[in-house]
Amino acid sequence: MNVLRRFKFNQGNAGDHAEQAIPGGALLWLIGAFALLLAPQWDRLPWWLVGACAVLAVWRWMAQQGRFRLPGRWLKTGVMLVLVAIYVATVQGRFTVDTAASFFVLAVGLKWLETRTARDFYVLFFILVYLAAVNFLFQQSIVWALITFAAIGCLLVGLQILNAPALPGNFRAGWKRLGLLLLKTLPIVVLLFVFFPRMAPLWSVPLVSGQARSGISDTMRPGDISNLAQSSERAFRVTFGGENPAYRDRYWRGLILDYLDGETWRQRDEAPFRRLGRVATDGGAGPLAENEYDVLMEPTDQRWAFTLENSVAASNNVFAAGEDLFRFERPADSPIRYRMALSATASSPVLALDGVERNRYLQLPRSGNPKTRALAEQMAADLKPAELVNALMRRFREQAYYYTLRPPTMPKDGVDALLFDNKRGFCAHYAGASTFLFRAAGIPARIVVGYQGGDPGAGGEYLIVRQYDAHAWVEVWLEGRGWVRVDPTAAIAPSRIESGLRDAVEEEGSFLENDFTSLQRYQDFAALQWLGLQLDRINYQWQRWVVGYQGQSQLDLMSRLPGGMGLKELGYITAGIVGFALLIAGVVSGLSLRAGERRDGFGRVLENWRRVCQQAGVPVRSGETPMVQAERLAQARPAVAESARTFARAVNSHYYRQALSSHRDEELQRLQRLLKAIKRQLRHDGQRSSTGSVK
Repeated sequence: MNVLRRFKFNQGNAGDHAEQAIPGGALLWLIGAFALLLAPQWDRLPWWLVGACAVLAVWRWMAQQGRFRLPGRWLKTGVMLVLVAIYVATVQGRFTVDTAASFFVLAVGLKWLETRTARDFYVLFFILVYLAAVNFLFQQSIVWALITFAAIGCLLVGLQILNAPALPGNFRAGWKRLGLLLLKTLPIVVLLFVFFPRMAPLWSVPLVSGQARSGISDTMRPGDISNLAQSSERAFRVTFGGENPAYRDRYWRGLILDYLDGETWRQRDEAPFRRLGRVATDGGAGPLAENEYDVLMEPTDQRWAFTLENSVAASNNVFAAGEDLFRFERPADSPIRYRMALSATASSPVLALDGVERNRYLQLPRSGNPKTRALAEQMAADLKPAELVNALMRRFREQAYYYTLRPPTMPKDGVDALLFDNKRGFCAHYAGASTFLFRAAGIPARIVVGYQGGDPGAGGEYLIVRQYDAHAWVEVWLEGRGWVRVDPTAAIAPSRIESGLRDAVEEEGSFLENDFTSLQRYQDFAALQWLGLQLDRINYQWQRWVVGYQGQSQLDLMSRLPGGMGLKELGYITAGIVGFALLIAGVVSGLSLRAGERRDGFGRVLENWRRVCQQAGVPVRSGETPMVQAERLAQARPAVAESARTFARAVNSHYYRQALSSHRDEELQRLQRLLKAIKRQLRHDGQRSSTGSVK
């Protein structure tokens, strides 16, 4: 019935009559692989595209079942034009890696409408393999890698079914063959992974994405960071060569905001143009020194790196950008690892500001917040700059100021409302208000944005800094001391700086109140926390030693081996591994072939039959069937004609008729008896011919 259905399916296409139809099982595995390969991009693909791909794949499957017909040329063209038009309307002229990937997925979805024959299966097979590689541009965690590998396994099982649709138990047998193949090739794969020379490309193509990243930005409005406080996504992980710094000292500087535009703080000057550097995501190799730390940062699509104060770059993929800040050569569009070193002399204090810099850090709008301006003038008249800073921090400690994730909506003069009326806010509110007051009092000040804190990972091997650790604080410039950190949050809610956000808002109950799926929300459940940390540890090691195993890491590992190795030696080793693997594969294949021939009694009988034909003066031609050979033998030696035809019919009966396994031995014995009879007849016929010639 299935054969008849496939025949009818192909009859609708004149050019496909001679093509092999796709078995239903193979097509189902292909569709399953497609679904798995879409999963890593579920948060990037537009909803209409996912729905369209699902409809197109189901349409193809229903056509396989005979319930629908695949569209003809005009309908197929119409579907394509409609979907492409929707794509163009949603893209709106943007060209990013997301839009390019979406178009590729759309092309794959449309391919289902013309997947009719085995040839089309092969085309779609290789396209989906390429889609699997595209997924690693977006997701590199071990979970998504396993899902992608599972999809490739589905593709290979479908390929087996396509080539052997009648294979008994093809589901189990297919996966078993894949498992055995993996076991055979795994040693070679591991050796090539370790020794194959890994060189960074000579070019740099940023994965410019239209997808918003979770993380801090280069502007700050009063409620921005409080929104990040409701996210438990990882920002970065840090491994220290020595002891971890105290929680209160974990201030991770990212960028400086020094210009107030209405209610928004931003950078006055955009970063100067800098030519994109080469791809370098594996900075830092070898054991960590006592004063060093490694940072594995999640993608931000920004160029800033997060570092502790008084740090210097210890890897070549990060550079100092001034003001104790560090930047990458290119946007961090994928996880990036860099190494820093703590140094007491990393940055010398700025002992003087010129007129331009002073004006830069004293800038304020011409009007607004009159109460705060009046307070600043009064304090400046009575107090020196350092005393004024201490007085404001004392005001925050002694008066009823509250640290909250549920701040009220700020009116037009938000700083006045915060300092004199509602007195409720988050770090961004207090940092912005303090900077405004300091500048109004004539003290140069700026806002630093980054993260503060970090919780230990599994076993305390590293720290995990999450988005809810995002923080803003103030730096003021004092004569003789330079830039000094001043954190209003430390005065209002010391627990936020000493132990973290959860403790700071415990009474309020607002910690991750909108994120019901986060394990960090349920820290009272020890088993959940243990499980989450173990999963994070596995993913961390995957990122460091598998995804992050690149040029510098490889060379560092090779340098520890006896004799030391460079790229030249690695090339020789790689060539040797490949050559040795091919040699072993050839030897094993040859031995397996010979062993198979020895085990296959029918194969041995056929080989003896060909030999008998050749000895009788009937050469065996490539592609000839036993029946054709029997007819030629009958013409050359009529004495064995009937036996030869009987033998050929028995061979055909064995190979083209399903027989019970219990009858196989009987058939083999019958063929052997027939072949012996043919040999005797040929021998007797030859003796009679010889006797006749002597007479």
